Amino acid sequence: MFYLHNICFVLIILSVLVLPFTIGASQVPCFFIFGDSLVDNGNNNDLVTQAKVNYLPYGIDFPLGPTGRFTNGRNTADILAKLLGFENCIPPFATAQGRDFINGVNYGSGSAGIRSETGQQLGDRISLDRQLLNHKLTVSRNVLLLGNDTAAKRHLGKCLYTLVIGSNDYINNYYIPQSYSTSRLYTPDQYATVLIQQYSQQLKTLYNYGARKVSVFGLGPIGCIPAMLAMGTNGSVCVDSVNHAVQLFNDKLKLLVDDLNKNLTDAKFIYINAMEIMSGFLSDLVMRILRSPCCKVSTDGLCIPGQDPCPIRPLHLFFDNFHPPETVNLLVATRAYTSLLSSDAYPFDIQTLIRLKL
Repeated sequence: MFYLHNICFVLIILSVLVLPFTIGASQVPCFFIFGDSLVDNGNNNDLVTQAKVNYLPYGIDFPLGPTGRFTNGRNTADILAKLLGFENCIPPFATAQGRDFINGVNYGSGSAGIRSETGQQLGDRISLDRQLLNHKLTVSRNVLLLGNDTAAKRHLGKCLYTLVIGSNDYINNYYIPQSYSTSRLYTPDQYATVLIQQYSQQLKTLYNYGARKVSVFGLGPIGCIPAMLAMGTNGSVCVDSVNHAVQLFNDKLKLLVDDLNKNLTDAKFIYINAMEIMSGFLSDLVMRILRSPCCKVSTDGLCIPGQDPCPIRPLHLFFDNFHPPETVNLLVATRAYTSLLSSDAYPFDIQTLIRLKL
């Protein structure tokens, strides 16, 4: 219990220390978010899918209550928006209107992946390809609202674009052999290569739509989430084979960032090392004590509707079987924005990226 209380105290203190504190206008004129359930803030609410969470206990600590965010409070995109100086959270594309399309929208969708088929066993989702099609509509709206192509291009070139995607290509694809053939077709290294090849084309499409300042998040330690621990760990605290496969993807993603920066010289891409950031506080001791989900989960790994979650959310590294609580989101987003260690971001952090004159 001594260790438990001390870990709880440290997490609570850290969550307070990294609370966003901003003054004045936003540091960028617009912020666009692409990704999966780690950033989804309501785009899945009206889809026919198991991957939607517009019910309590999700949102129990969010001012507006349940909104479709896959956590108890704010997600990574919400916290980044605050760090960037935005007064309000960036709205979901599904409900955006008017000048939202100029200021930024969130395209994130639970169970979405780089590959279009990823997550299909859960129902509908907005894959990254579809999110890019939605952004194409946003670009057209910017042309109409700002008056011409030149004004829209100038404006969109100043925005920050953040992508948090790829986890489901493992969780809801590669590691579900009964529903997908990818694990039979590809070794982990081959699969990472195939994913990066597709992701490269998608990032170039985003560039062609005017993106010039882009942050891409690597994948976190998926082998440590409760849903994966059910596979068995062979005595390890996490499923090492899964984390190894994910690291292959991350290594190739970092190389892709180098390649994009070399070939698209009027843009800048950065890599956020989510694996390193999260592994820093996923020690064996912490994992063994805090790895159980905060809420009572159903067979699909999501929280059971209406059930009270744990009373002290910082005492858990996971809110359900897949997603972190706000405390972890705060730590990850803050170190993505301002690196604590040189390994947190490459070649530099988001705060440096947005200050570049391109």
